[in-house]
Amino acid sequence: MAWFWVLGSILLPIALLALYIRLNDHRLTAIPARALAVSPTRCTPEDVHRDAEKFLQEPVSITDQIPPKTGRRYIVVGGAGFLGGWIVIQLLERGEDPRLIRVLDIRAPVRHDLKTRGKHVQFMQVDVSDEAAVNAAFNAPWPDQNDYDPLPEITVFHTAANIRFFEKSELLLPNSAKVNVTGTQNVLNAARAIGATAMVYTSSGSVSVRSTRFLLWPWETEPASFVQGINEDEALIPKRHSQFFSNYAATKMDAERRVRAADKTPSRNGVLRTGCIRPGNGIFGPGGDMLCGAYLVRRVNPTWINHVVQNFVYVENAAVAHLLYEQRLIEGSNGSKNPDIGGQTFVIADPGPPPTYGDVYLTLSTLTEGECTFPQMSPTFMILFSHFISFCYVSRAWLVARGYSIAKRVPAITSDIVNLQPSIFNLVNVHLIFDDSRARLPPEKGGLGYKGAWTTFEGLHKTCAEHKMGEMRSEQRSDVAGVSFGFGLVKAQKGVGSVSAKIAEKTGLDPVQVLAS
Repeated sequence: MAWFWVLGSILLPIALLALYIRLNDHRLTAIPARALAVSPTRCTPEDVHRDAEKFLQEPVSITDQIPPKTGRRYIVVGGAGFLGGWIVIQLLERGEDPRLIRVLDIRAPVRHDLKTRGKHVQFMQVDVSDEAAVNAAFNAPWPDQNDYDPLPEITVFHTAANIRFFEKSELLLPNSAKVNVTGTQNVLNAARAIGATAMVYTSSGSVSVRSTRFLLWPWETEPASFVQGINEDEALIPKRHSQFFSNYAATKMDAERRVRAADKTPSRNGVLRTGCIRPGNGIFGPGGDMLCGAYLVRRVNPTWINHVVQNFVYVENAAVAHLLYEQRLIEGSNGSKNPDIGGQTFVIADPGPPPTYGDVYLTLSTLTEGECTFPQMSPTFMILFSHFISFCYVSRAWLVARGYSIAKRVPAITSDIVNLQPSIFNLVNVHLIFDDSRARLPPEKGGLGYKGAWTTFEGLHKTCAEHKMGEMRSEQRSDVAGVSFGFGLVKAQKGVGSVSAKIAEKTGLDPVQVLAS
């Protein structure tokens, strides 16, 4: 009989754990009525096919929403990347002089559309956390600057960030703060020193996302803050570090406050006007995104968030929001009678109701004829596993920080599995409903006049079409691989250095070059 009790003592905990996982999964995968109220309709394959025909016959364009050219000089920090690259493209599309556009980024441009459309746009390879390098890049002479008398005023778009969603411990805060806080302060200081008069900063809608707990007690029906309505209300911003979903959100909020506080501060040529854009969760689109474009690259995407309702932002919608804010700031400086919205922040999202991730998955799977798949996994099991990964990751960092020699014997978690830590669940396992009604107000009512051209589904069709046409080059594809619950962060960050090195090795180009070189 002894063997019976031994076997029972082993199997009973396993059975209880399996039962708990099953019950907890049921609670985590149920869509609350208040989330269904804003997203009541699910996508079907028939919808996807019908929309595909419609988009072929009636292509969507945002050209009519892009503000008119200003003739100003532009410094786009992070302009060789995804969102910043689209800002550069929209500046060119509206007729800005490419010789008056300067791109600063940690990596050389690899995007085909940037290199083909960005002829004569100046590129400088800069680490924004390096104050001296930022100052040198901001103060460098402009091409053919003697042709301009006087030189036009300067607008700065700052889109660069270190996206480390997976870190939550304050021990690791410097990893994010170096770029997101110190880098932003360096950009602000340099902008004022050279006399910039407008600056628009890319913040994040995730700064308002509150942490919660997903391992529920048997009597609980859903996590706290399972459905979060997000707008610009300051009361929604976490008050303590532990309440932010990750170090990324905490440092982006710190940077945003610095940018907003810099509004109307002295600049060499007058006064700097500033503002911030908070894109709703998940910017995607052609050009190397780490969300939907990454799904298409990986093809097989294990996931557990089909049921989650969240707003997305198609990248061209996000880019035009930045240009609209710049237009409002310039108008305010020129004596506009519209309300002064300098020093504020605006949430933006795609027009139309938010989808579930399952809607997104079905759309991409249908458009790729099943090549892009999304195998389902247990959210509870993955959450339990994520705590183990986090313990190993943070413990090693703690040992390294204190100089213990044993740290050298502890293997570093460097693959994409590093993303699988509890903080990411606080971003992607909750229903996030972004309210961008303030941004959509007309300028005379204190808004941006933002509309957006693409719904999320239309943006998915455009992203998939561009992917099929080969717009995502092999260099970009190596940068967006990752796991499908979030965003391929590790390889994307590693790729920053490797891509630049490869380009330099192959072409012999100097870090300061034109995009078309």
